[in-house]
Amino acid sequence: QVQLVESGGGLVQPGGSLTLSCAASGSIGSIYLMAWHRQALGLQRELVAGIATGGSTDYADAVKGRFTISRDYAKNTVYLQMNNLKPEDTAVYYCNGVISGYNQAGYSDYWGQGTQVTVSS
Repeated sequence: QVQLVESGGGLVQPGGSLTLSCAASGSIGSIYLMAWHRQALGLQRELVAGIATGGSTDYADAVKGRFTISRDYAKNTVYLQMNNLKPEDTAVYYCNGVISGYNQAGYSDYWGQGTQVTVSS
């Protein structure tokens, strides 16, 4: 069993910064990919940023230059540094991991419970 636990959401003013963290725990074999998605009220969930095992990253156009995803391999933790936040960044942010269990073949998709980010003055 693998769990993803997010932290770091909250209320911030436009132009401010927040850092989200997501720690994977449990019976982990290997992690192929970790990513952040977000879902604003009334909209579909969308990919924000992802980081693969080799360190390659990908970002949604809307956050390029403002958000940075990073990973601590030893702690099985992924971070999302968010700078110059805008009201349109307001959403529930979800951590996602493509992870194989210990002594298990193949990878499965795991999701955290989500953390609210609100950008408002």
